This record gives sequence, structure tokens and C-alpha cells, in this order.
Amino acid sequence: MKDLFSVKGKVVLVTGGSRGIGLMIAEGFVTHGAKVYISARKQEELDQAQRELAKHGTAIAIRADLSSEAGCKALAAEIAKREPKLHVLVNNAGANWGAPLAEYPDDAWDKVLALNVKSVFLLTRALVPQLKAAGTASDPARVINIGSVDGLHVPLMETYAYSTSKAAVHHLTRSLARRLAAEHVNVNAVAPGPFQSKMMKQTLETFGEAIVASVPRGRIGEPEDMAGVAIYLASRAGAYVTGAVIPVDGGMVTLL
Repeated sequence: MKDLFSVKGKVVLVTGGSRGIGLMIAEGFVTHGAKVYISARKQEELDQAQRELAKHGTAIAIRADLSSEAGCKALAAEIAKREPKLHVLVNNAGANWGAPLAEYPDDAWDKVLALNVKSVFLLTRALVPQLKAAGTASDPARVINIGSVDGLHVPLMETYAYSTSKAAVHHLTRSLARRLAAEHVNVNAVAPGPFQSKMMKQTLETFGEAIVASVPRGRIGEPEDMAGVAIYLASRAGAYVTGAVIPVDGGMVTLL
């Protein structure tokens, strides 16, 4: 029982790992002894994140654009070249788009759904051989998809494609969990509420007090909150959990 929450020695890939929630999760894994790969589009941000993470343990940066099938396959191939086994895949890379209903553009749907939903499916599928190689009956490999509380309720902001995409991620999680369970691969989703991130920066600056007031716990999420749930799902403690969508939102889901 003493190693129930250990992730030491596991190989982890966190997409969108250069900032925000992805960086919070990556730091949690690195600090607790995992070997962590992070991917992102922007090389400068990626290099900076890698340097910070390397202060705590083993972190490797790989530039990747997951908005296309070619980009997903390229990242999967790079991981396969370096690692015969992948214990944990965190599908965190994502995009948002806000605009009034009458002005909401077609491009928003194409961009947001391609990155937030399609890439989750494509990258997971491409990495199934490495995940299967890592998984056992008692300690399966893990896929952790980052959804959103906005996929569980209707957000106040007009982010039609984003909230729709996150609801799709939640259902895709269940579908993949059912398909991959026999392969010793668990698939779960985390549905974060408000956390400090680049995606949320403007929203928090404009509506911060109202957002905090809407959270029963009375605060926005902190890095340890996100790292904690990811480590739980990736450790022996979460070995029998698959197909779940776990809100990490300070109780916002109770207001639905």
C-alpha cells in the first residue's frame, strides 16, 4: 500500500505540456519520478518549459502540431522511436474560440474540433502499440483526456465549438475505454473548472471575481489540484478506474 500513488519510472507523454494545465500535470509527474515527454507547437515555449521541468527530474521536449493526422502520426512515430513502452498518455492539447452566435465562424468549428477531439482519437490510436506494451492486468497503461466542466454544463461564455468539443471528448473517452479495456489500457477524462492558464487568462482578468464566486470551494484551481488527479489516475490507486469523467472544478458540477 505504501506505493499506491507511485508513478516512479513510468514513461509519460503530455501534449500541450508547455503551459497551463498540461504543464501542471507534467510537473507533477516529473517531480514524482516519471520520465516525461512534453509536446507543443511553439518551440520557444516548449524549450522554456523543458528547462523548468528538468530542474525536478527527466523531461524531454518534442515539437508537434496535432491539428492534422500527419502531425499526430509524426509525434507517435517519434515516441515509438525512443520508447518501446508508453505508460501514460495525457491528451491535453486544445484550443478555444469565443464569438457571438450571429458571428460565430465556420473556421472555429474546424479548428477546435480538429484539435480538441479528432487529435485525441488519432494520437491515441497511433500510440496503442506502445500503450499495450506497457499495460498489465494489475497495472494497465493509462490515457487521460482533458475535457472541461464546460462539457458538462452550458457555459455563460459563447464558446460553442469549445464546449461541444469537450462534451465529445467525454463521450469519446467512454468509447475508447470500452474498446481498450481488454488490452490493459485504461481511458479516463478529467473535466477541469477554472484554472490559471493562458487560455483562461483574459476570462479571469475580466470575470475573475464572478468566476470565483461561482465556485462552491471559493477559489480557482491550483497546480497541485490538477497534478493530483492525474497522478491518482496513472498510479496503482487508479488501476480499476476506466471510462470515468472526473470533475476537478471546486464543486461547480453540483450547481448543474
